[in-house]
Amino acid sequence: GGEDGPAEVKVDDFCVSDPGREPETRERWAELFDQLDLNKDGKVDINELRIGLAARGLLRSDAEEIVRESDTNHDGLLDFEEFSQYLWAHEKELRLMFHTLDRNHDGRIDVGEIQQSLHNLGLEVSTEHAIKILQSMDRDGTMTINWNEWRDHFLFNPLHNMEGIAHYWKHSLMFDIGEHMTVPPEFSQQERQSGVVWRQLVAGAMAGAVSRTGTAPLDRLKVFLQVHGSSSRGINLWTGLRGMVQEGGVRALWRGNGINVLKIAPESAIKFMAYEQIKWLIRGRNEAGTLRVQERFIAGSLAGATAQTIIYPMEVLKTRLTLRKTGQYSGIVDCARQILRKEGVRAFYRGYVPNTLGIIPYAGIDLAVYETLKNAWLQRYSKGSADPGVLVLLGCGTVSSTCGQLASYPLALIRTRMQAQASTEGGPKLSMVGQFKHIISHDGVPGLYRGIAPNFLKVIPAVSISYVVYEHMKKALGVKS
Repeated sequence: GGEDGPAEVKVDDFCVSDPGREPETRERWAELFDQLDLNKDGKVDINELRIGLAARGLLRSDAEEIVRESDTNHDGLLDFEEFSQYLWAHEKELRLMFHTLDRNHDGRIDVGEIQQSLHNLGLEVSTEHAIKILQSMDRDGTMTINWNEWRDHFLFNPLHNMEGIAHYWKHSLMFDIGEHMTVPPEFSQQERQSGVVWRQLVAGAMAGAVSRTGTAPLDRLKVFLQVHGSSSRGINLWTGLRGMVQEGGVRALWRGNGINVLKIAPESAIKFMAYEQIKWLIRGRNEAGTLRVQERFIAGSLAGATAQTIIYPMEVLKTRLTLRKTGQYSGIVDCARQILRKEGVRAFYRGYVPNTLGIIPYAGIDLAVYETLKNAWLQRYSKGSADPGVLVLLGCGTVSSTCGQLASYPLALIRTRMQAQASTEGGPKLSMVGQFKHIISHDGVPGLYRGIAPNFLKVIPAVSISYVVYEHMKKALGVKS
């Protein structure tokens, strides 16, 4: 920034003098106020503020918080006085934080200082991660951040202390949209000890449970179409769902949902613990840096495979219960007992090979697309942050998981067929390759994608439900994002 005149005052002078008295500062605030006041009525309302913040890549909730903090006469509008009052208080806090970060007091923050200050807060970040954080704020390309860049970057971000800023830099999300969630988020030592991890896992499991229950009828239809491929020709979404209701009443739409929800908690816990262990093995115990994308892919895939191996019998039960006819099994235990008695233990691992093979393209493509989209978005739109905001991450997540599913869907279809094999009477027991040939010869290539329509239909509602529940659960459990 070229206005390094009176702005370079030491913090000690700053606490004495009033930043609002500096004529340059008042001028800058007036200019900002004018930019935000779209209808030029001398007041900024919540919508004008939201639009202004969105243009700066910030969230709507930030606008609400700013109005809540600075609207002293509670008329829902900010006049210039209230606006200046907010900026005055906020710039003072930012000044202090800038001073804390700037360890050698040269008026600039560099990569080492960012790493050091995060380290002091118990967050370990790699140098490349610290460089990314720095680049998100560095406008003049000097690889350091002066006071103006720091101030402009956080001016409308209602963060009040270094902890808030550290978490903002490290924002992570966990979602379950009913398929395998590939890359568990990274947690710091401090977060592990303070129980944040388990609260996040509980919030994630609850979100998964609600979203799976909400989209269960589509899931059941998908499994039905996958298994009854050629005989299900001409069944569309509507006739499929109607057929299920005719066969077993409205409750039939939720068959197999109980065990689908039951397996979320153990699966995410096992996956999370396995991910942590594998990451530790890849990285060795000395380095605290975060993993590179390919390492996270390996760790994510292995963790997924470990969790699936342990949880797999529940997958088989889910498929059988989902496809059951009215009165076939009285419940989960009865279903397990019947499979064990009639088909032996091996039945519980039917379809395991295509399932495990499917994790690899799914996880790899999901992660690669997710990282690429996220970085492309950051470079293009995010002038102001290393954290693209929840909705962008959700969008990237939805697209990446859709690409991952497209690649691994035929394997998922073959897996479901193999899991279901005993329940289709008289059919020969086919191996993975056998199933593949059978589908191609009877239904051609489109047969490999049977049931993908209801599968895609459920992605958006599942993500949305999962997101809303997750946010509410986090609030209820006291996890600050």
